[in-house]
Amino acid sequence: MQLSDFHYDLPDELIAHYPAKERTGSRLLCMRRGSGEMQHRQFADLIEYLCPEDLLVFNDTRVIPARLLGAKDSGGRIEVMIERVVGEFEVLAQIRASKSPKRGMLLNFPAPQNHQKVPLQAETLGREGDFFRLRFLGESHAQCSLTQLLETFGHIPLPPYIKRGDELEDSERYQTVYSRQPGAVAAPTAGLHFDQALLDRIAVMGVDQAFVTLHVGSGTFQPVRVDNPREHKMHSERVEVNAEVCTQIRACKARGGRVIAVGTTSVRSLESAAQKAVHELIAPYSGETDIFIYPGYEFRVVDAMVTNFHLSESTLMMLVSAFAGRDQIMAAYREAVEERYRFFSYGDAMLLF
Repeated sequence: MQLSDFHYDLPDELIAHYPAKERTGSRLLCMRRGSGEMQHRQFADLIEYLCPEDLLVFNDTRVIPARLLGAKDSGGRIEVMIERVVGEFEVLAQIRASKSPKRGMLLNFPAPQNHQKVPLQAETLGREGDFFRLRFLGESHAQCSLTQLLETFGHIPLPPYIKRGDELEDSERYQTVYSRQPGAVAAPTAGLHFDQALLDRIAVMGVDQAFVTLHVGSGTFQPVRVDNPREHKMHSERVEVNAEVCTQIRACKARGGRVIAVGTTSVRSLESAAQKAVHELIAPYSGETDIFIYPGYEFRVVDAMVTNFHLSESTLMMLVSAFAGRDQIMAAYREAVEERYRFFSYGDAMLLF
């Protein structure tokens, strides 16, 4: 297995820089494993592929406004990208600056235009691996939680391939309608296609719904820099699969239904919990996961998945190749390019069995 095995060519104009007008307005490429049969549908048609015995599993993480723009006390400009919250007012973050800030340096983030709040300050506490540890300061903000501060001072952290700044619409459209656990710095994008009306129709059918939490980190965009993918070190992310979800999965399997994961983050959550189980199919798990799924992996829980189109040579290309077969995935991507599908976070979706 070589990195080049997961390469495909994508014209720049097929990268979606804005979402579809309606959440369910995206296209849906359906592909069955083995036969490689492909069908071109609209996302709202997903309901036709579901059965009452099935279980849909969603990731309910919520994206925080993790991008902060400001300046060092010395005046040099900085850009902070929060990776994860590690305390009440402390975070791990990447910092872009002409010179790396030293321990004890103060960083200043101005309030948005027409906002009465004084600037937000953070102190650099030191380095932890690839990240800086920061603590947010300020008596004037003492009554605010970190989440509230970020809502005021932060920007939605759009992926690096979206070549524009965040806009007002992104604060709502770069979230799933069922997001409820703040902590992600990238959206679980397969879920962006669901609106409440579609979720209600699915529920009326009798299809069960379950929710896991995986706080997506910026490492999801980290390129694989080794020719042998097995040598790649995966980033770690916080995940929670509770006992209720495990009960729903066992019940689904017992009645002959399919566990359908919405997004690769839901897949990684469920398979991580399955790996922790000793005598059962799956067990509750709360902690870190750096699970790396590539061809040869034997899936324990997931029977089908909804997913977006992923970057060439990425770990997510390897995951979907492991699930549906590399040759079939590469053929599907070639067809998606020919059919002018929209790619990546704000793009179209696939249904894989």
